[in-house]
Amino acid sequence: MESKKIKVAIVGVGNCASSLVQGLEYYKNLQDDKKVVGLMHTVLGGYRIADIEVVAAFDVNETKVGKDLGEAIYAFPNNTKVFQKIGKTGVIVQSGPVMDGIGEFVKDVVIPTKEKPVDSIAVLKKSGAEVLINYLPVGSQLAVEYWAKVCLETKVGMVNCIPVFIASDKNWADLFTNAKVPIIGDDIKSQVGATIVHRTLTNLFLDRGMPIDRTYQLNVGGNTDFQNMLERGRLKSKKISKTQSVASQVKLHGQMIEPDDIHIGPSDYVPWLHDNKLAFIRIESRHFGDVPMNIEVRLSVEDSPNSAGIVIDAIRCIKLALDRGIGGPLEAPSSYFMKSPPKQFNDAEAWKNVEEFINGYR
Repeated sequence: MESKKIKVAIVGVGNCASSLVQGLEYYKNLQDDKKVVGLMHTVLGGYRIADIEVVAAFDVNETKVGKDLGEAIYAFPNNTKVFQKIGKTGVIVQSGPVMDGIGEFVKDVVIPTKEKPVDSIAVLKKSGAEVLINYLPVGSQLAVEYWAKVCLETKVGMVNCIPVFIASDKNWADLFTNAKVPIIGDDIKSQVGATIVHRTLTNLFLDRGMPIDRTYQLNVGGNTDFQNMLERGRLKSKKISKTQSVASQVKLHGQMIEPDDIHIGPSDYVPWLHDNKLAFIRIESRHFGDVPMNIEVRLSVEDSPNSAGIVIDAIRCIKLALDRGIGGPLEAPSSYFMKSPPKQFNDAEAWKNVEEFINGYR
């Protein structure tokens, strides 16, 4: 089966970008009929992982700008697990605009390059990029909006991996629809992370006739994402995104949960954890006879590789939309891959919808 390359641009060469680039090399020689660890689709819509090619990358950190992408993904302060060595890629990390991308608590580890920001539109056009992946830090509202405008101008599809609401915002959604530019967003939902575990447990309780009286999810980690979110003002959209991802499942079952009875969000930064994330989940409920019960779960996972496989599928879904002339927020892929999609479904239905999208039925 022959298929052309899917040319990708990355904004933010942090831990998540590192895992993605490592993964593209790690899985590049897969056989089409082989079921592999860590991927939901070996071939998606006729596209293999080997068809994905990174052709442009942008960052603001002096440790990364001007370096080959194969070197930049390991540069400080990146601290995710190295599972695949990458040689020279020929892609040089370009200087992007800082805007609101550097928070108060990371300004000592993310030092802006002295190089002037490049003409992003010109770079994307020259590279032939078809899909842009937004890996900017949480709270980068202005910077994300800047890159959304760049995508609209260049007709490049967007995968918005952070909780700045673009695909799920009606005004932005209309802009992408009118421009016939596909977007998947917002806020990546990891393969088996805290959010999907919490949602699954929530649906288990509700499907078995047990209400969600109170619940929390507390997360700690040691990467710059958690360090950045020590700044509470930057955390607002993240808490909204994670909370509504779980609360939406309660609502879909016809139950309401009071705001004071649900607490979900990053809690603290523990440097020695590096890219490992610990999540503590508690659900309080009642079973037969209104007898109370509760469940507590502790999850430990390397944060960035946990999202990379999802992004690989999202890239290929964007490419399918481009091939089919579809623009605007992609409802089915967004509902399965993202915490805050334009429309929430339960995860079983979201999986069915995205499979139908891949097969051309939606």
